[in-house]
Amino acid sequence: MIGIEGQPILTAAEMRAAEAAVIATGVSVETLMERAGTAIAGAVRRLAGSNDVLILCGPGNNGGDGYVAARVLAEMGVAVRVAALSEPRAEAAKAARARWRGPVDPLADVKPAPILVDALFGTGLTRALGVIETQTPSSPPAEAGAQLGNAIDEPPGSPNWTPASAGGGFVVEKLHTLATAAHLTIAIDLPSGLATDSGQALSTPPVFDLTLALGAVKPAHLLQPAARYCGQIRLLDIGVPATSQAEVLTAPILPTPGPDSHKYTRGMVAIVAGTMSGAADLAALAAMRAGAGYITLLGDSHGPPHALVRAPFSEHALANDRIGALVIGPGLGRDDTARTRLDAALSAGHPMIIDGDALRLIDPERIKALKVSVILTPHAGEFDALFGKSDADKITRARDAAARANAVVVFKGADTVIAAPDGRVRIAQGASDWLSTAGTGDVLAGAIGAMLALGLDPLAAAGAGVWFHGDAARRLGAAFIADDLADALRYARAAL
Repeated sequence: MIGIEGQPILTAAEMRAAEAAVIATGVSVETLMERAGTAIAGAVRRLAGSNDVLILCGPGNNGGDGYVAARVLAEMGVAVRVAALSEPRAEAAKAARARWRGPVDPLADVKPAPILVDALFGTGLTRALGVIETQTPSSPPAEAGAQLGNAIDEPPGSPNWTPASAGGGFVVEKLHTLATAAHLTIAIDLPSGLATDSGQALSTPPVFDLTLALGAVKPAHLLQPAARYCGQIRLLDIGVPATSQAEVLTAPILPTPGPDSHKYTRGMVAIVAGTMSGAADLAALAAMRAGAGYITLLGDSHGPPHALVRAPFSEHALANDRIGALVIGPGLGRDDTARTRLDAALSAGHPMIIDGDALRLIDPERIKALKVSVILTPHAGEFDALFGKSDADKITRARDAAARANAVVVFKGADTVIAAPDGRVRIAQGASDWLSTAGTGDVLAGAIGAMLALGLDPLAAAGAGVWFHGDAARRLGAAFIADDLADALRYARAAL
């Protein structure tokens, strides 16, 4: 099992293409399935100890992986049972079922076990399981996946199709019942009922302890709401090379100060204050704690820390050519003064982080016209206001926005997506739910400002700031406030 930091993220179609490329070299689907099932068995064996294992197999190749895993576990001496939704439909899955010599119980009748393995429906599912159950034979045919790990539903109207054999609402209920009775729950590729690419929960599965991603990380492992059901994510190598412009965010590699360092070599960040100066204060404190050497806050602000340089806002102050990053938006307001300050900041010619209120006072075309590096940090409401609403998935929306504005976009949330104009994407692993408190976005803006002032390219700066932000939150645990978070950035930075 491999940790997923830095790993490529593949959509269902990209995974199918990667598998097809391997198959084109002469490797059979059956061989890929054998690799996947053997890897699953090895992981389950290490975690199960002496406990009995129950594997739930679906009609597609995800179920085929489950049959292989069951056979290999039995060969290892593990007490394993198999329950199935229906007979396999895919040829490779049929072959895997034939090699399993034990009994196969109907899913509806199977009894719980301490270790539950869900191999019912993995990637490729496009409909809620309850919808499948209530279809009539005249309903549109189900989309059938063709390669390893895809959920394959029997098309309505075919000789073998019935609502029960195709799966349905009882599957969700049974999954919850079996999961509640289990000591450890493991999903193969994805918990059944999740949409691979969008992260939608087509049905509501139980929350699994562990999900074993086959060959590559998928968007649903990281996008909400699907990610909340996956538990810990670990990657299994099945011999399918995976490359992608999208990757899981990883810890940054940053220089540490040396004997020749001084405050300006560590980066100077200027932060524009507005009507709510406390937000700018938080961004300034975050930039300091993230490692910037010199922070100047331009506007009305009072109080500690005394290391923060405060000055009246002016175009002269903005003209300092030592400024490595300019942060504007936290607490800026939306009045005429805010607009004037934003206009001056946009004309100053410094790399910028545009956050908060400033995102409501600007449009993508104006951002695109800037001749400096720009990082935008919208939450969902700000994103909709700036780029418009859409039903597209979060990765697609962030990519399109980055290209439209020619800026790095940090689409914040429990599933923060960072996109560059050239299509590169970094997705952060699940954030602390306790970040849902006022001021944490201001802290993020300041942390990213410190990274941009250090000289990182905009995508790397945004990724480093997001990583520090998430790591600091994890260190704090529960019920922290934004002031605590800003201060905790120094511990996140020191841990590198």
